[in-house]
Amino acid sequence: MTVERPDAPVSGSAMLSWLPVGAMAVVAVADVVAGPGVGFLPLVSLGPAFSGLVGGWRRTALIGVAALLFCVGLGVYDGLFEERRGFTAMASVVGVTGAGIVAAVMRSRKEAELASVRSIAEVAQRVLLRPVPRTAGPFRAVVSYTSAVAEARIGGDLYEVVASPYGVRVIMGDVQGKGLAAVETAAVVLGAFREAAYDEPDLPGVSERLERSVARELEGEKFVTAVLAEFGPGEEVVFLNHGHPAPMIVHEDGGVAFPEPEAFALPLGLGGHGGERPAPYRVDFVPGDQLLLYTDGVTEARDPGGSFYPLADRRTLLMTPDADHALEALREDLVRYAEGPLHDDAAMLLLRYHGHTEGKPGALG
Repeated sequence: MTVERPDAPVSGSAMLSWLPVGAMAVVAVADVVAGPGVGFLPLVSLGPAFSGLVGGWRRTALIGVAALLFCVGLGVYDGLFEERRGFTAMASVVGVTGAGIVAAVMRSRKEAELASVRSIAEVAQRVLLRPVPRTAGPFRAVVSYTSAVAEARIGGDLYEVVASPYGVRVIMGDVQGKGLAAVETAAVVLGAFREAAYDEPDLPGVSERLERSVARELEGEKFVTAVLAEFGPGEEVVFLNHGHPAPMIVHEDGGVAFPEPEAFALPLGLGGHGGERPAPYRVDFVPGDQLLLYTDGVTEARDPGGSFYPLADRRTLLMTPDADHALEALREDLVRYAEGPLHDDAAMLLLRYHGHTEGKPGALG
């Protein structure tokens, strides 16, 4: 499983780390140039003030000592200790340094608590989204999961591959919302699917089991979009779509199709609001074909100009003989296209027959 988490820009972090020193240097130069009559000296306390916002308590204390030395040196240079102004400036530096140390300690504790919560949530999500089997029946399966920005890294995208007595069954879904609540809902859906996929003789039966499980879990207008796929003994795949983006089938000759149902059904969790139940539909799937299931974080990714990711045009990236390399190439292209962190998690699941061979990329057009 591939997980991408954008880090903070290095240049921005370096700039913030040097901000306290730069502030004190600017104040020192301004004080020397303007002379003692202007009263720049107390502004030396900006150094420890900024350090308390961006650094740890030790660094804040060190910056505070440096600011105090600056204050004493400039005070002697300006002759301010012959009156109260020099001592007032020193008291200002000491007071701001103390406040900065307290702020740095409190911020560090909050950051440690937040990091712990995120770490636990991410571990829970990794356990939930366990690696799919590399082989299932006659198929090779590869999965990719690309996280969005740090504030939304815990999402509700879900996927699973089950080799059942009735064929290989697959789910790709997306829970409405983010955070631990979405992960909890995804756990319910995956738990129900893993059990129903092995027990139920057909996809509508699996769908009914999922609908009942989600209805018990979700409240209000929350929902889960999902697409189910079943590969039986013949060279075809059966789909059942609950309001999810249409799967993409890439043929050996480079042709691409997005098979859709005759009528779209409501997502899981909204079945009680009426509407048609999803009907299964069949599509040919022969050796040499590839199936890509994905969440809307893929097709709704935009470039800086606002254009959506052209998934169909990127089908040539999947023609690499190695399935892992093919899906990784598609993931990397998606991230490059967005030119920055994705705004939503993007999960992709690629299935192809064992011994899959592709035509020449040049034949794709």
